[in-house]
Amino acid sequence: MAESQRIYTAALIVIGDEILSGRTHDKNIAQVATWLGVQGIRMSEVRVIADDMAAIGEAVNTLRARNDYLFTTGGIGPTHDDITVDAIAQALGVGVIVHPEAREILNGYYESRGGLTDARLRMARVPEGAELIPNRYTGAPGIRHGNIFIMAGVPQITAGMLDALSGTLDGGAVLLSESVGCWVQESEVADVLRETEGAHATCQIGSYPFWRDG
Repeated sequence: MAESQRIYTAALIVIGDEILSGRTHDKNIAQVATWLGVQGIRMSEVRVIADDMAAIGEAVNTLRARNDYLFTTGGIGPTHDDITVDAIAQALGVGVIVHPEAREILNGYYESRGGLTDARLRMARVPEGAELIPNRYTGAPGIRHGNIFIMAGVPQITAGMLDALSGTLDGGAVLLSESVGCWVQESEVADVLRETEGAHATCQIGSYPFWRDG
């Protein structure tokens, strides 16, 4: 297969009890998938998991092994339940360190905001050997370790981190998507959709019905 035809894949792990409970509605799946498409990378799988060390570690090791890239959102803040860094470090078999550049960034950001407390310093912790992903909104950086990208759960901050990564990852051709509206029943077009997709091996066709009153 030519390099230009290679399909690059990524998985996403959405981490947070608040997502699983329904209290918080996730917005990161759609924006990460859209961003990946522009980079020429196909989203292959999404998992939503609890703030649990073992669950995070299992998901990380499984998904990073079968994808070119793995993204995580959530669990890198200043509170006790932000355990993503610890869980990923444990999964990778490395320690957790305070990244000196991250500490410097946070020290500058919080200088006029009450100073760098112990809680805020937690956001400078990274798995040993990691690099930083810039965060133009709150200073607290995202983290890259190999093919793993550890990002914030707040959608606006996630978007900023994705912007910082734009154009830096290997990918294939930009993934194009087109929507065509049809006022017909799904069963009326099922055969033609199947035949059309079968005739174009590099394309995927989906049918997404909706309910209309009247």
